Amino acid sequence: MSGGAGGAAGRPPGWPERVRALARGELAPVTPRRAATVLLLRDDASGGPPAVHLLRRRTSMAFAAGVYAFPGGGVDPRDERPVRWAGPDLTEWSALLGVEPAAAQAVVCAAVRETFEESGVLLAGPADGTGLVEDTTGADWEADRNALVRHDVAFAEILDRRGLALRSDLLRPCARWVTPEFEERRYDTWFFLAALPAGQRTRDVSGEADRTVWLTAPDAVAAFDRGELTMLPPTITMLRDLLPYGRAADALAAAGGRDLGPVMATATLDEAGAVLLSWPDHVQAHPEPGPVPARPKAER
Repeated sequence: MSGGAGGAAGRPPGWPERVRALARGELAPVTPRRAATVLLLRDDASGGPPAVHLLRRRTSMAFAAGVYAFPGGGVDPRDERPVRWAGPDLTEWSALLGVEPAAAQAVVCAAVRETFEESGVLLAGPADGTGLVEDTTGADWEADRNALVRHDVAFAEILDRRGLALRSDLLRPCARWVTPEFEERRYDTWFFLAALPAGQRTRDVSGEADRTVWLTAPDAVAAFDRGELTMLPPTITMLRDLLPYGRAADALAAAGGRDLGPVMATATLDEAGAVLLSWPDHVQAHPEPGPVPARPKAER
């Protein structure tokens, strides 16, 4: 689960001094690591807006502890291995993401692999691209998922053994965020939209999360505004961007016109020493860390 800068619940004590050091020219920014994250959407049977799958990072995590985020994580070198592929070819993905073809494959592969590792949902199907995996809850699937988490195998190996192809056509890139320069851990993260495949369901399997939830964008944004959810700037921005859409297909269709230029929040300190993160059209204050927010009433 990667993104911009941590929220108040996950803010390291050294943030203010790192912001000052950066402003003085005394801090050399860390090179961002490529990463990918996926907003899984599912439609409401009653006709309401689509829900989004969110995970709350454990408070023991070194990065962004206690914040709600989407499934995702850093690119692994094994994500660059040749992989069975369905959907737009790497030339098209390279142009879309603005990176060389090998890097484009690694980013897309990381998005699908991390989603499987952290939610149990697999965006893959037969190699001819005509179908989708419908159930990943069996013991054999769990063994494969755990092997990926332990880095025992490459994602490409699992797909090849099962005769499956990565369904890149199910992903819609919608944004790219880079962690602010003062952070000790930095990520260059592509955000994707994907609809939950029919027959599959998310599971609470991520070792990095202590809670999972499906929330509509309106409910999640309202809970954030009430202080019940802590989120990184990219997370709340992506949720606000989903507010106009009544169905998952509408959000996916609209993603084609999104600007994928990298966005990076910048940091300043107010008179009280609180960190103020600013990004296009937004400012978010980060006071001294406090207790993790209570579980939102909208959670289900």
